[in-house]
Amino acid sequence: MITAWIGAILIGLSLGLLGSGGSILTVPILVYLVKHPEKQSIAESLAIVGAIALFGAIRGAIRKQVVWRAVGWFGVPGIGGSLLGAYLARFIAGEVQIAMLGAIMLVAAARMAATTAARDAIGERSRVAPPWLLVLVGFGLGLVTGLVGIGGGFLIVPALVLLAGVPMKMAVGTSLALIVINCAVGFAKYQVTLASVGQRVDWNTIVVFSFLGMLGSLAGGAIGSKLDPRVMRRVFAVFLVLMAVYILWHQIGKL
Repeated sequence: MITAWIGAILIGLSLGLLGSGGSILTVPILVYLVKHPEKQSIAESLAIVGAIALFGAIRGAIRKQVVWRAVGWFGVPGIGGSLLGAYLARFIAGEVQIAMLGAIMLVAAARMAATTAARDAIGERSRVAPPWLLVLVGFGLGLVTGLVGIGGGFLIVPALVLLAGVPMKMAVGTSLALIVINCAVGFAKYQVTLASVGQRVDWNTIVVFSFLGMLGSLAGGAIGSKLDPRVMRRVFAVFLVLMAVYILWHQIGKL
């Protein structure tokens, strides 16, 4: 359990440093360390990551580091995507959902490792994409959240920069606000999914992980101002690859 608590702090560190990655860590920690069933872990992950993200988003809003226009464009259609994803999850085995998460982690690692300073600056010079594209991407981000229980920050941050023209220094706070919306909707809908398989969330786990994650988020925000974000993303990318390989190897055996 101590190892799981350390993992909870790492979840917050990731969100505080990068505005993403927390939920990708949460589900595996709950499944492999806390030993909760897959679907229960996904629901708990939505609550934990949503709570930690809310804490960070409030701090970002106070510092005026949230672009509310972008939150509206991505967040409103994301609600529909989260509802659909949580509904579809009822018809997908938990083992398959975790395997899907492993595949998504590989995509996230590739994106993080490929990010460069020049690419980061694109968003600050680019024009805002057409509204229909922003709506479509927002819906897709919400769908991923509801389906496999991740906040989608690793997808939201580049979408904000490259499509919505949000500067990188504003992307983390804006990403956290969107994660809150997607996680809250997905968690509410997931209660029906859990009831259908005779499961329910463990609120003690949610409270403890959320509290430790918030502490980690504070530390991540403080550390992030002193480190090169590109180096941190690449280190995290390597970690994601290792975890993804473990998850896929473990889940293929189950399947």
